[in-house]
Amino acid sequence: MAGALQTRGGMRCLYLYNRSGVCLHYHVWLRTHTTLSPQQDQKLMFGLLFSLKSFTSKMDPTSVHKGNLGVPQFAGQGCSFHSFSTNTYKLSLMETPSGIKLVLVTDPKMGDLRSALKYIYNNIYVEYVVKNPLYIPGQPFSWFGLIYQVPAIQLCFR
Repeated sequence: MAGALQTRGGMRCLYLYNRSGVCLHYHVWLRTHTTLSPQQDQKLMFGLLFSLKSFTSKMDPTSVHKGNLGVPQFAGQGCSFHSFSTNTYKLSLMETPSGIKLVLVTDPKMGDLRSALKYIYNNIYVEYVVKNPLYIPGQPFSWFGLIYQVPAIQLCFR
């Protein structure tokens, strides 16, 4: 089922991090090569995001205060980095004011995915995780119901 849904939507992986870099949720729809453990993959992805955000804020031509390369920034500080593409995948990022980072890895032909990330945050994460009285804020969670939300997420791609 996951493979069939992935083929229609082009989604490959979803990462959800808190402001401290702890991966709260990791979901894979399609990964053709698995060379790393999930923990290594999550750590490398956060390191990539940290480096790209630091680099883009340092290179921002509109900012007077550049800060130091590699120094952590608060949510909303620095240049607004949303996505990048390679010939094999596209990585899209949304960071909330509270420091939650949503990362969606998709097919490289996908367009702007900011509305899909907002949908995932508002209609899935907030509704099913944050509002859950059993959820302990800041703790990793597993949610297999995410696979059933894929068709709704795919509507945001259009």
